Amino acid sequence: MFSGFPVSALDFYEDLEADNSKAFWAAHKAVYDDCVRGPMLALLGELEEEFGPGKVFRPYRDVRFSKDNIPYKTHQGGYVATGPGVGFYVEINAAGLRIAGGFYHGSSAQLAAFRSAIDDERRGTELDNIVRRMKRAGYEIGGETLKTRPRGYSADHPRIALLRHKALHAGRTDVSPPWLDSARTFDEVRSSWRAFRPLVQWLTTATAT
Repeated sequence: MFSGFPVSALDFYEDLEADNSKAFWAAHKAVYDDCVRGPMLALLGELEEEFGPGKVFRPYRDVRFSKDNIPYKTHQGGYVATGPGVGFYVEINAAGLRIAGGFYHGSSAQLAAFRSAIDDERRGTELDNIVRRMKRAGYEIGGETLKTRPRGYSADHPRIALLRHKALHAGRTDVSPPWLDSARTFDEVRSSWRAFRPLVQWLTTATAT
């Protein structure tokens, strides 16, 4: 049963940020297993019935093509995919908890389909309304964007701000919430994922190729 993330999970990542070494990891692997990975697996397991099976990301960074060669991620993410590059996300890190959902990355074909759906008057207006509701509810809207208009679309398009997105997601960040080490964390994640569902469903359909 999921009973929250212990405060020691935040301490673990704070210490890992200060000493991102194999020696530190080896000495504190049990803390990671018991306070980070174990609770994340339990959380995703309890969310599975409603949202589908989730995955826990590997804690190791792929440094083969990176200038930053630190070996370990300074956060632990959990993810439920609803389509390629689209799904629900939850993360524990030194600051607290991150809950999100949306379209994170995709192929050029997916991006073209995404923009075509935004350009469509009915479907695009539906997304615009969803995003506006997310903002009014206090959720952050993010995702990589172009600085200028995408090729083939007018700068005065009524949904040009959405068309500039190469990724689109909604989220919330809870900094050291007092309920993190309790079962309430499950309720907080579930309620946010439910709020994100219209966005995630729209994006799953729009990016299907």
